[in-house]
This record gives sequence, C-alpha cells and structure tokens, in this order.
Amino acid sequence: MSEAMSELAVSGLYAAVDGHEILRGVGVTVRSGEVHALMGPNGSGKSTLSHVLMGRGDYDVTAGSVTLDGEELLGLPTWQRARVGLFLAMQYPTEVPGVGLEDFLAAATGENENGDEDGDGDLSVRITEEAARLGIPDEFLTRGVNVEFSGGEKKRNETLQLAVLRPKIAVLDEIDSGLDIDALRDISRRVEAMTHEDGLGVLAITHYARLLTELRPDRVHILMAGRIVASGGPELADQLEESGYDGLASELGVEELAVEGPVQRSTDEDPFGDPTAGALPFEV
Repeated sequence: MSEAMSELAVSGLYAAVDGHEILRGVGVTVRSGEVHALMGPNGSGKSTLSHVLMGRGDYDVTAGSVTLDGEELLGLPTWQRARVGLFLAMQYPTEVPGVGLEDFLAAATGENENGDEDGDGDLSVRITEEAARLGIPDEFLTRGVNVEFSGGEKKRNETLQLAVLRPKIAVLDEIDSGLDIDALRDISRRVEAMTHEDGLGVLAITHYARLLTELRPDRVHILMAGRIVASGGPELADQLEESGYDGLASELGVEELAVEGPVQRSTDEDPFGDPTAGALPFEV
C-alpha cells in the first residue's frame, strides 16, 4: 500500500433535483485501503449520492461538504474531481464511438503510447496487462469505448480503467448489476487487490449482499429515504439478508424506505444515467 493516506469525507450532505429533496444529511468517511458498502432499497438515494459526489450538474447541493484530502469538491467540475483522485464506476457506462480505449485513457492520464509525460511508463503495456488480469479479450481493446459491449463487458472495462487510472477513492455504483458470478468474482478480486497494492479506498453501492461475499467490506452502511440509518461491520449485511429492508426498517424504527414522489428525468442528456431509460424516473 502507498504510504500516502487519503480520505474522502462526506458530511451533512443534502441534495435535491427539480426542487425535490433526495439526500437528507448523508455522512460517510472512506480512507485508503478501506472498502465501504452502501446498501439500500430502490429510491433510497444511492445513485443520487454517486452523481452528487462526481459533480453531475442538474443536482442542487443545498448543504454539507465533500472533501478529498481536505480539498472541498463541491463546486468543482467533474474533471477536476477526477484529477484530484475521485473515480466513479458508473451504473450504466457510456459508449464512446470512435474513441479507442488507449486514446481515452491517454487523454485522462496525459500519457501516450510511448509512456507518460516523464517517459517512465508504458500505457499500452499497462492496458494489456490489466485486460489479461480481468479476462478482457484483445479485440475489445480496439473498439470504441464500450461500443457493442454487453453489460458485464462494460463493467470489466470500467474496472480496467479504474486500475490504469489509479485514483485515490473509487465510487462503484452497482458494479455488480448485470454480472454473472465469474465476472463478479474477477472484478471483485481486482478491486480488492487495488485496496492492498495501491491503497485504493472504495465506496461500493449495491442493492444486494451477493457483492459483499466477493468484495469483502470493512464497513456497511444502510441508506433509506436519503439518510444513513445504520452503520456497522459485515454482520450488518448478514442481518439485512435475513430480515430484508422492510424488516430492518421495522427493527430500526425507520418509517420511510424510499424518497416519496416521482422524480422525472430532466430534458438534458444524463451523463451518468441509463441511455435506454428515456423518460423513466431518475435512479435515486
């Protein structure tokens, strides 16, 4: 693990879209080498949190703070948040026709096929090594980013990007959706290795405990109706598996599971959303 320790600190975070409040005082701290799982039912605010952390423009942050190593991220554009070390593995990865993966990553890292700005790296070699480690065929590396990829292939490709970019903190928004058990195991093992080898801190957002059997968390947080209502060790996920969200809410005395009322997708293109969703409600 790198000697430099990093910390993503989310404190008292409130956010709304179209005047409808979704996040209601979220607080969580993720440090280098830690894996935190954020679980919650549909409509609880999980995807909204990932969008707000990465700076999606049509969400209004009304209170709170998000810092990475003490630097306030709120107000920064997405590219600057990425530059200081925050990465989002999207629930619905975007297709980028006509742009190959190496060109894509070269633009993100400032490297080229011959190495980085200082000439001491080799981007092509790193991409090839990571593709082999994740079971991505070579032919996928020459296509446009995510073009004609299955859901599972897109998630493997997101993980490859994560491994090459080596951010400080990664937010994984339902990276387990659309994966078979082999892909889930491959991705989880690679992410877990990054926590040990590179000191990566992880906030993994998911509906299901199955991800946590492969990507073993240090802490588990339960989000309901825009609030974290419980935090604990991995045993909290076991409790959730036994009781379900309704049962856990009853045990905790929580009355709301989801944000009330429909929140419609804006007319602007959603850079972090499902491109096939059309006018369906926001993922919250």
